[in-house]
Amino acid sequence: MIDKNRNSGLIGLNRRSALKGLAASAGLMAAPGFVRYSQAQSSAPIKIGFQAHRTGIGAAYGRWYEKTTAAALKLINEAGGINGRPVEIITEDDGTDPKRGAEVVGKFASQHKTDIVFGTLFSHVVIGSAPTAGELKMPYYVVSEGHHVASTKMNRYCFQPGITDVKSQVISMAPWIAANVGKKITMIYPDFAFGHDHRDYFTPAIAAQGGEVIAQIPIPPTESSFTRYFPQIPAETEVIYHVMVGPAVLTFVKELGEFYGTNRPQLFGFIDSLEAVDMASPGLEFLEGSHFWEGMPRYLQPDASDAVKAYRNAVGIDENGAAVGDPKDVSTSAHMFGCWETLYVVKQAMEAAGYKGPEDRGKLVEATEALTEFKEGPEHPQGDKTFNGKIHQCFGHQNISVVEGGKLKVVHRTSIEDGLYEPEGDYTTQAL
Repeated sequence: MIDKNRNSGLIGLNRRSALKGLAASAGLMAAPGFVRYSQAQSSAPIKIGFQAHRTGIGAAYGRWYEKTTAAALKLINEAGGINGRPVEIITEDDGTDPKRGAEVVGKFASQHKTDIVFGTLFSHVVIGSAPTAGELKMPYYVVSEGHHVASTKMNRYCFQPGITDVKSQVISMAPWIAANVGKKITMIYPDFAFGHDHRDYFTPAIAAQGGEVIAQIPIPPTESSFTRYFPQIPAETEVIYHVMVGPAVLTFVKELGEFYGTNRPQLFGFIDSLEAVDMASPGLEFLEGSHFWEGMPRYLQPDASDAVKAYRNAVGIDENGAAVGDPKDVSTSAHMFGCWETLYVVKQAMEAAGYKGPEDRGKLVEATEALTEFKEGPEHPQGDKTFNGKIHQCFGHQNISVVEGGKLKVVHRTSIEDGLYEPEGDYTTQAL
């Protein structure tokens, strides 16, 4: 990462360094599937604007999203880039703020002149930025999880092809929760779009399994202490369903443990409540035996594929999901794989479209919409996925893990079919 200023940066290869690296890589040049940079002396790089949460409540995610993006970029460039051109990532900090997010999208278009924008996580930032992307006809590939893209309430230039959305996640897991954890559920969630998705889609999903959400407790995402909310949890609660985000997540789970002690309801959490948090942190012992959703397991599982191992090595995380050499620097493993996979989707779509520059953005949109599936492997280590071009959303597998011995062990993996739902609209009917 080379910072151009305090809030922006550049990841990638310039033309000269690309040529030097390729000339030194005779073995790579002979490898199957290698594509030499076409006319590298005169071909400008493909520029991807990375909208990063370097500051604000999403900073922990943003840091690991950048690491994952850099690792995927390195491999893409070593294999010949996209359409024979090297790829650069230009990074701007959106502060995890919707207004600033929209400004960043505009800056990518007018100042950096990027080909696309990529990487946004927090749903309120996506919702705040998407209209600008649509107005500028800037393809906008987010790694966000929220249902906002799939709801077809954004615009034709917004895609979420590398990570599943909350609606799919919760309907696929509701049967397992009802059968194995409990049916009288209190939800604790952040009071913004991401949390509202959980509220709006898990409530009917668990009802369909004979369960009931008996209380909903929204919490401001900037809250720093949570004890005053816990008395709102009804005594008859069998399961506390929690999905908190932001820098105070460790405080949330610690205070929950202090409130209940050893006599607590069952817990089912989205790992968002502990992303980037060391499971061995003092005060988390009460989580033993509780369950979490994970998009991609933090801990290396015994049956991990070679593709998963290669991905983890490339990103630089150890078997516990922490940075190699720093066990306290815990990754956001359940989400950051989406950056890796989305970059490879962009590569696939650009190559299918024969993308040459901004004049081909419409072709890129149509080529992305034409994709239907992604096979598990080095480009998609999290697992197989299907893609619905009408709603610009992928569907994949979910993992349910149990805290066992202070670590997370996967005990259930959903099928793609478990998370499918009827489309709510069709972006392809919109004009480009």
